[in-house]
Amino acid sequence: MSESSAEAVRAAASAAGANGNWRRATGIAGAAIGVVAAGAAAGVAIERLTVGRGMRKRARLALDSTGPYGALRGTPGTAHADDGTLLYYEVDDVDPEAVPALGPRRRRLFGRKAPAPVTVVFSHGYCLNQDSWHFQRAALRGVVRTVHWDQRSHGRSGRGEAQLRDREPVTIDQLGRDLKAVLDAAVPEGPIVLVGHSMGGMTVMALADQFPELIRDRVVAVALVGTSSGGLGEVNFGLPVAGVAAVRRVLPGVLRALGQQAALVERGRRATADLFAGVIKRYSFASRDVDPAVERFAERMIESTPIDVVAEFYPAFSDHDKTAALALFRELPVLVLAGVKDLVTPSEHSEAIADELPEAELVLVPDAGHLVMLEHPEVVTDRLADLLTRAGAVPVGATVGGYGSTNGTVRPG
Repeated sequence: MSESSAEAVRAAASAAGANGNWRRATGIAGAAIGVVAAGAAAGVAIERLTVGRGMRKRARLALDSTGPYGALRGTPGTAHADDGTLLYYEVDDVDPEAVPALGPRRRRLFGRKAPAPVTVVFSHGYCLNQDSWHFQRAALRGVVRTVHWDQRSHGRSGRGEAQLRDREPVTIDQLGRDLKAVLDAAVPEGPIVLVGHSMGGMTVMALADQFPELIRDRVVAVALVGTSSGGLGEVNFGLPVAGVAAVRRVLPGVLRALGQQAALVERGRRATADLFAGVIKRYSFASRDVDPAVERFAERMIESTPIDVVAEFYPAFSDHDKTAALALFRELPVLVLAGVKDLVTPSEHSEAIADELPEAELVLVPDAGHLVMLEHPEVVTDRLADLLTRAGAVPVGATVGGYGSTNGTVRPG
């Protein structure tokens, strides 16, 4: 860890543990949240700091007013989790006349009667929301029925009731049950394709672990993007060993303490938006030529996640282990896709998933980071369209969006 990074960690820990002047410490703590939570070196923000603050603010406002990303909306709906949390979802329907002919698996599952159309259900990652699938949603509109939902305490969904009322920690198993509640409300019948990115992929695994009969009876394909089946406690975030040890030692306590002073920290967080922007860019993207409007779109999603929600969810990842549940996907078409330069859930975790699913298609995308579906949407959409075709969700030859061919490294399924 660099000297400046270590100093940021120490400053955050000191601010978090102090009982005194929180208002004065908030600027330091807010700046350090991004550094500590991502394990980043403070130097990632240098390019932002070389431009005047007023110019940066005007640029952000211009991008926010003109950027088209995240503007797609569908038919809204709500489901209730088992603890009463209100979960928000949207459905993009398709003309029933466009439902493809029954494939072999669908005939086996549903007989020869006309079944409900295949529904593709997208689960997003930590500190994001359903809009993170913007490009894939745009490409699939009118081609296949889709459901996009916001995980508890994210996006338009309600704050987790168990967290607010009972102070219970969030678990990945709870997220799996949340997904089941959304499926019961939005997809009460018919075949399902499950798509999950990062925490959303873990949510899909938790669903399988707790509801194996649902996977056997109704799921016809699965896509796991930039995710992990376990071992996240060993991720080094691109830091040397000493830096990782320091981050792991102080981060849980820092986040808990900052979460208890959310209002003050959020003000400090806004005041240090440029540092956050640098951290977000480093840990979201790997390409040099990402559209600035896409970068800003990712920033807005991540910035919208309150610090107390960040704190509630973080401990769940070190406990996550759903490797055994992957066996339930072995008879299905599966896409496993990751960015080669992902520092959050490294591509080795996707390779480990593919090792458990030898018939899966493994796609490793060069020059891609954690938000690969935003950074290289043409690759993700192309491979997802191929998966849907193999699963019989869309007709062979259907036009899905306007994206090009895969430029990733593919292991055919």
